[in-house]
Order: sequence, then structure tokens, then C-alpha cells
Amino acid sequence: MSTEETSRFVRLRVELVLEVHDDDAVAKAALRRIAEDPELPEDERAHAEGAVTEDTAEALAYLVDPFDLVGEVPGVELQQASWSSERIDYDPDSPDWDLDEDDGADDEEEDGIG
Repeated sequence: MSTEETSRFVRLRVELVLEVHDDDAVAKAALRRIAEDPELPEDERAHAEGAVTEDTAEALAYLVDPFDLVGEVPGVELQQASWSSERIDYDPDSPDWDLDEDDGADDEEEDGIG
């Protein structure tokens, strides 16, 4: 396929599992980010402050910005992003947490397995 025939758009999927050791530190960092955001309307600011104070997952969602991940990558421009966060039960030894699970299934299909 020539360059003209291929899409210029790439979907990058990232899944992170974070262990939070200090809920208050995360909330305070999110509150600082909210306070420093000059474009945030006052009514949305109050809502955001309440959300990040009550829920560490919300605070992390406010702190982790996809633009920060790719903003300095040369030759690309972020077109669209969505992300969410939630508290989970995590067991790193469980097969349910195999991050390569989807990749393995694709590899097996390509190899004629499955």
C-alpha cells in the first residue's frame, strides 16, 4: 500500500494501573492544576474541585493529560483523546491482568492458531 493510500491517523491505546500511596498528595496536585487553569469557568472549577477532593481516581484523571504524553512528539498532532479512571481490585499475578492478552490473540490468528 502506498503512503497516499494509508491513513495518517493512528489510534494509540494505553492502559495504566497506578498504585496510590498518598490520596491527599494526589488531590492537592489536582487542586493546584485546577487553580492554575485560566480557561476553566468558575462553575466548572467548583465542580472539578469537589470531584478531585472526593475521589482520587477523578484527581488522577484530571492530572493525566494525553496531550502531555504526545505534545512534544515531533511530526504528530493530537486530534482526539478520551480517558477515564476508576478504582479497581488489582492482582498482578492474576491472568486477568495480562497486558499482552490482546496481542497474543492476534499473533495466534496470524499464525493460523485459534
